[in-house]
Amino acid sequence: MRHDFESEIINMLRDGELTVAFITRFLAERGFDVTRQGVERALRRLAEDGIIETRIGNNGRKHYRLAR
Repeated sequence: MRHDFESEIINMLRDGELTVAFITRFLAERGFDVTRQGVERALRRLAEDGIIETRIGNNGRKHYRLAR
């Protein structure tokens, strides 16, 4: 389940960058039972592995995108 969860996040980020709130919402719409904290943990793990990168947007929130 964890692998599907993280691969789904990676697939969503192929279209562009998203915030935790949008990633959580889109995962819930796709049938995953997720919390914001669980999504943040997965994003932190993916960022440590170098798969995604973060930046702080103009609104002060973290935005996630695939690493170049």
